[in-house]
Amino acid sequence: MASNVRKIAANGLPTLIGSLPAADHQQALDWILEATPDIPLWPQLPALPQEKMLNQFIEGLPGIIEGKERTYFDIHTDSFNEEQLAFYEDYLRVTEHPETLLDSRFKTSPKRAAGLYLLAKQAGNTPARLTAVKGQVTGPFTMLTGIADIDHKLGYYDPTFRDIIVKGIAVKAAWQVAYLKQVFDVPIFLFIDEPALAGLGSSSFISISRENISQDLAVVTNAIQGNGGLAGVHVCANTDWTILLNSDIDIISFDAYSFFDKFITCKSLIHAFLERGSFIAWGIIPTGEPEHIEKETAESLIQRWEKQADLLSGGKWDTGSLLEQTIITPSCGTGSLSPVLARKVLKLTKEVSAELRKKYLK
Repeated sequence: MASNVRKIAANGLPTLIGSLPAADHQQALDWILEATPDIPLWPQLPALPQEKMLNQFIEGLPGIIEGKERTYFDIHTDSFNEEQLAFYEDYLRVTEHPETLLDSRFKTSPKRAAGLYLLAKQAGNTPARLTAVKGQVTGPFTMLTGIADIDHKLGYYDPTFRDIIVKGIAVKAAWQVAYLKQVFDVPIFLFIDEPALAGLGSSSFISISRENISQDLAVVTNAIQGNGGLAGVHVCANTDWTILLNSDIDIISFDAYSFFDKFITCKSLIHAFLERGSFIAWGIIPTGEPEHIEKETAESLIQRWEKQADLLSGGKWDTGSLLEQTIITPSCGTGSLSPVLARKVLKLTKEVSAELRKKYLK
């Protein structure tokens, strides 16, 4: 069942996915607070090497080597056994004594996530109508299929490394919830970014089971919820949606602009997911193709959302009730876009949310 800490209504409010092409973190945060003041998030700038998806959350995890050409893992170094032992000692310490979490090895430093610390520093400048705050962490499946050893064997297939990553990501996610909770007196959304889940069913991942993916996801989800956060999963393409819809996560974030036709095939499961109080982060604002961003308007995207909502409607779920459990988002992050296109995505996200709320919520 979904987290019991949720005591808010999504009500079609807007938020973002994370990455931005801003010149610096302050500019990015200014954009965020202007476009999504109700549910702001901390900005990621993937143009910075330390903020790339596979680098931002690896601090304190043994076996990972950041080289000039690539980041890889090696569990056969002379120091690995000692580093592994220290890691598990620290893991047991924070799980048995959660009060030690904030100052543990599992924190994400300002060097890796300057936007997180900037958001916390400027907490007093956030709007009075703040509903929630969003954070994000790279998911274990994406990390384990993105980092390979020196011979290009994926980390997912090494049980020693896989256990380190799953436990490490889980506690890093818990740390982030705890860090944000000490600053903001609102619910914390923590999205697990899992773009690699789009590869399920391909020849690359043919031997990976749904059960193992579900188990790893549950470890991270439980860590987030156990620390009072709401766990979301973001996938920016198609995937096996049954894994997420049958999980205990609180929010599914998906690319509704390009993949709604795949998502809707699970209509009965989506209704059951909503029935237990979970949310959909409806990625109706395109980010994938510049021509799509350029041609769309708030009006065209509202019409697109209404058509999708009509297809998803049924039973107790009409357009209004669907919007109550919807968060309006871009389909993915905007870090790879030009600043001009990114600003349009943010503007459309704000406008689509505002118009839908005005039209359907009393």
